[in-house]
Amino acid sequence: MFCKLISQKTITSIIIAASLTTLTGCASIVSGQHQAVSVNTAPVKEAKCSLENSKGKWYVSNAPGSVMVNRSYSDMRVTCEKNGYKKTEKTVASSTKPLVFGNVLFGGPIGAGVDIADGAAYDYPQEIRIPLEKA
Repeated sequence: MFCKLISQKTITSIIIAASLTTLTGCASIVSGQHQAVSVNTAPVKEAKCSLENSKGKWYVSNAPGSVMVNRSYSDMRVTCEKNGYKKTEKTVASSTKPLVFGNVLFGGPIGAGVDIADGAAYDYPQEIRIPLEKA
């Protein structure tokens, strides 16, 4: 009887550990490390824009337009320019997704740590408006 009790506890422990392992990195699985961001310079067209955060730098060569960026804790610096217009810079804040807090509860600190490290825990606005003024 004692051996059966230990076996059941061992099996239960293995099932619980396996379940928790599948929950780690929940935001990474649900929304990933990348995000599509649109840069809107309307009414000005064909502006050149760069977006930069701690994970890299991306370009939109004919704004308004979209680009896939890496999510990050750091804010995104967006710079747009076009001949005849003033160069315009804007900083866009990164926000923490609510899903991360659920990951702390269900996936534990390892899952939350994975999401924070790879950027999946964060989000930028889907559209960034950069109004350009004539020079």
